[in-house]
Amino acid sequence: MATVDLSQTDADALLAMEKHRCDDTVWSYPTPGERIAIPLTSVDGREPFLLDVYRGRIALAKGTYQNRARQVVVLARLDFGGAPHRNPDGEEVGSPHLHVYRQGFGDKWAYPLSSDRFPHSDGGPQLLGDFMRFCNITKRPAFQASVF
Repeated sequence: MATVDLSQTDADALLAMEKHRCDDTVWSYPTPGERIAIPLTSVDGREPFLLDVYRGRIALAKGTYQNRARQVVVLARLDFGGAPHRNPDGEEVGSPHLHVYRQGFGDKWAYPLSSDRFPHSDGGPQLLGDFMRFCNITKRPAFQASVF
């Protein structure tokens, strides 16, 4: 996968940009080990985005929610139910944690979740909702009512 190095200003603007689902598809939450990539778009339709949803294969409480721009640039990624993450400076951040694009490092830095932005840190549909709110996905994709 090609690497794209955005300026911090551009990455912050893309993350803050209002995003909408592209259509009325009703998505199934991934089964264990499965991942889905849901297309999103900016309000004016000029900027495509992806919302990735991954569910762990063995540890069912493990997963990842990710928002990408330009196909390959991870703007934000939320990892939950897994191992701690070690940042480039050696600091260890427990799970769940949030990766946010940082110029020159991409998504290599993780931060603890703040309870004001992420009140539901246990995974599942509430945490996905918190993540979509963080990424400014205002016209959200629909998911089938199923077991998360």
